[in-house]
Amino acid sequence: MAANGVPAPSGGHVKASRPALPANHFLFTSESVGEGHPDKICDQVSDAILDACLKDDPWSKVAVETAAKTGMIMVLGEITTKSPLDYQSIIRNTIKKIGYDDSKKGLDATTLNVLVAIEQQSPDIAQGLDHGDLENHGAGDQGIMFGYATNETEEMMPLTLVLAHKLNRALADARRAGTHAYLPDSKTQVTIEYEKAANSGAVKPIRVDTIVVSTQHTEEYTTEQLRKDTLELIKKTIPSHLLDDRTVYHIQPSGRFVIGGPQGDAGLTGRKIIVDSYGGWGAHGGGAFSGKDWSKVDRSGAYAGRWIAKSLIAAGLAQRVLVQLSYAIGVAEPLSIFVDSYATGLVPDSELVEIINKTWDLRPGVVVKELDLQRPIYAETACYGHFGRSGFSWEKPKQLQLTDSAKAALKKA
Repeated sequence: MAANGVPAPSGGHVKASRPALPANHFLFTSESVGEGHPDKICDQVSDAILDACLKDDPWSKVAVETAAKTGMIMVLGEITTKSPLDYQSIIRNTIKKIGYDDSKKGLDATTLNVLVAIEQQSPDIAQGLDHGDLENHGAGDQGIMFGYATNETEEMMPLTLVLAHKLNRALADARRAGTHAYLPDSKTQVTIEYEKAANSGAVKPIRVDTIVVSTQHTEEYTTEQLRKDTLELIKKTIPSHLLDDRTVYHIQPSGRFVIGGPQGDAGLTGRKIIVDSYGGWGAHGGGAFSGKDWSKVDRSGAYAGRWIAKSLIAAGLAQRVLVQLSYAIGVAEPLSIFVDSYATGLVPDSELVEIINKTWDLRPGVVVKELDLQRPIYAETACYGHFGRSGFSWEKPKQLQLTDSAKAALKKA
């Protein structure tokens, strides 16, 4: 579709003539995928199994990967738990909830084949982690984790990703309401024009430049009608002040998307780590989240990083901030803490590290206890991002133990 929303002559898109951006302006893009995307199906299955383990055994050790293809779900990995597990029911119920309940959609929760290749956690790993109590529990692996926060949205998340997730939710809501003949697999992408401060790394969203939406649909739903309906949905979802006559809409640019989900592409757990985190902003340590219990710092360390970053922004100590943590397997204390406030901090980054050390005990066991991560809460995180959503403990800013100079800087600000 052209910038004014009028259908393009073919392919659902046109190449817009793009004026030069003003000085200190730039374009940045984030994407999101829907519940029925094959990789997201796998994330949701892995986390559903994790929750089933934690339901009756908060000390469960879980590392579960899921693979999906036409008519098949396979789960593999290591689990040590006292909880009874009915893999067939867990997997089929998850697929049905997503909306794949008919083979015409590419996957049927009732008739799909379920393959299970699960073993117990290696005793070599187990003996290296358990030091007698939760607080001294060693990290489940080595690795680096990042947390990020920004003051550009109420969620303290990048607006590009917030809007991309909202569009996927809107597609799912319309599908479930029966108002649109969408099917579960979908992808969205939002490009925003930002203004960067002249003397720091502070950024301000100005307008939505480009929106991309691709969604699986029924055979009967014509491309023309889908584009018309989806444009209306976009304009109900994206705040109107961010859209203008230069906004470009690529709606169903492939023209047809009937074959989707695992029938269209194989799915695997952990392949949407940027969608799960910050949409390309900040940084990512490379470790996926879904299917991993709280002892895996890929997950709990990343949640701690977000908790720290959001707390610093909520306190007004910076406009944007990136936090890195690192751990070694079997070692409780983090090896390093790094902070970059992009030159937006009220105090030097080294002082922000000092505030973090005064405020947090970042041993994994302590983080687990403070964030209450031994509960079956993870299936809810497996789609629409792990951050920027209310109801999760790591999204509640912590009261900081401030230095005297930080208190003075806040008072002055």
